[in-house]
Amino acid sequence: MLEISIIKCLSDNYSYLIRDVETNLVGVVDPSEFEPVDSAIIRSYKKLDYILNTHHHNDHVGGNKKLKQKYNSKVVSSKVDELRIPEIDLKLSGGDFFKFGKTSFEIIFIPGHTKGHIAFFSQSEKVIFTGDTLFSLGCGRIFEGSYEQMFNSLNKIKKLPSSTKIYCGHEYTKKNYEFCKKFDFNNKFLRKKFDWISSQLNNNKPTIPSSLYEELKTNIFLRCDSLSVKEALGMNNASEEVIFKKLRDLKDHF
Repeated sequence: MLEISIIKCLSDNYSYLIRDVETNLVGVVDPSEFEPVDSAIIRSYKKLDYILNTHHHNDHVGGNKKLKQKYNSKVVSSKVDELRIPEIDLKLSGGDFFKFGKTSFEIIFIPGHTKGHIAFFSQSEKVIFTGDTLFSLGCGRIFEGSYEQMFNSLNKIKKLPSSTKIYCGHEYTKKNYEFCKKFDFNNKFLRKKFDWISSQLNNNKPTIPSSLYEELKTNIFLRCDSLSVKEALGMNNASEEVIFKKLRDLKDHF
């Protein structure tokens, strides 16, 4: 069994403190900064065995060095980013498995946002840490990769079990909702979700995790095959990938 605690970092980042209950191994996913993560560790476990990074951006690796120095942790990340991940120890590729106590994480290679971006997926725990590739109701900007890479990366995630819980890197859900609503305005599932989003944020609670089932119903970037979305864009005969490119360009300027 995996325990997961959400740590708020910076202005809108989430890091995740994880513990494999049976073996008491402790890790953190994407430590944006040292202080809030260290405080959570002291409060809960007093140790940190592993640091898991989805990609090299500083708002996901900013705490690596100090955390490793204090706790003698091992840093786990993408082999593609071995020269850009601070203090990296274990270099993994898509299709590899990382054993975190009794929990096994499959490494899914999901480039697009960055060239070396990976996700950590546990089939048994039904969780995935998606970094900045898939958000609740959104997806990441394309900085180093291509539209095709990001589209294919999202399709990899779409094929996972629909019960999978999605832990992403930022609290962007409300803004993402506004974009989805503009181009998927007849989506009854989206309208229903808005009340819950508002309630969570008004009570200073995260909108994470979401489930893949919810995202398939509401996240416009996973709905590029939707006739209503194509009609809203005036692109009824376009391919899913062309629709994705159009949506990503629109979101960049939204």
